[in-house]
Amino acid sequence: MQLHTIHNGNFKLDGGAMFGVVPKKLWSRTNPSDSNNLCPWAMRSLLIEDGDKLTLIDCGLGDKQSEKFFSHYHPHGDDSLDKSLSKAGFSRDDITDVFLTHLHFDHVGGAVEWNDSRNGYRPAFKNATFWSNSRHWKWATEPNQRERASFLSENIKPLHDSGQLKFVDASDDDLRINTGLGFDAFVVNGHTDAQMCPIIKLGDTTVVFMADLLPSVGHIPIPYVMGYDTRPLLTLEERSRIFNEAANKGYHLFLEHDAANEVCTLIQTEKGPRLDRVMKLSEVG
Repeated sequence: MQLHTIHNGNFKLDGGAMFGVVPKKLWSRTNPSDSNNLCPWAMRSLLIEDGDKLTLIDCGLGDKQSEKFFSHYHPHGDDSLDKSLSKAGFSRDDITDVFLTHLHFDHVGGAVEWNDSRNGYRPAFKNATFWSNSRHWKWATEPNQRERASFLSENIKPLHDSGQLKFVDASDDDLRINTGLGFDAFVVNGHTDAQMCPIIKLGDTTVVFMADLLPSVGHIPIPYVMGYDTRPLLTLEERSRIFNEAANKGYHLFLEHDAANEVCTLIQTEKGPRLDRVMKLSEVG
């Protein structure tokens, strides 16, 4: 098995929203903002090369939204999905599976593109199976008012209509599931219902794709919960459980949204889990 970092570019989100009730004086030490209180964030995917399977975990914003939409999120940088895949020696057509941690627009937008006539949509990976779970799919397709702006039908419905969508099992009681794709996943419900964080075994090393459970190293203190989370007290419990496990077992945490750091490890301190080291994915293993 081989892992590749896939960069989809950066975007900007409000620092206060990203850190919830944490004062700016604290979060700005690690994540400085511009004059509009916006901080840069990565859209970093993980590509798993495993035999004849090539699995992409999440796929960024994509490029099909309107100019008005993108004006709210300021996509920037020279990185793109296609450039990054090419650098790893692949193209979109090589992808066999796209595993979606959840269906917020910055995680699933790149899964769908305009058709040739630009009068409809199609999957951006024509040979891939797309993976979600039935609980989260119901949550995303019947959205609450809080998350409605994050679940865009043009990012979601075309996956179902294409016939390329499948579900992994994730019951209400599951804390960890076997995805059937060669890796397990933590199931967490505080950010959004039934988000999945893949757990990849690379020899003796465990790499966990943290999605929105840990957006950046600046979010490592357990109470640093995003304002976007729908159930922040549940997020606290989930972060405590998984961060302590990560610190105790030496997991390498792959960071989807940290603009500066790809991977980190945690260490136990008297204040709870804290940052140990940061590194490139290429240094893991």
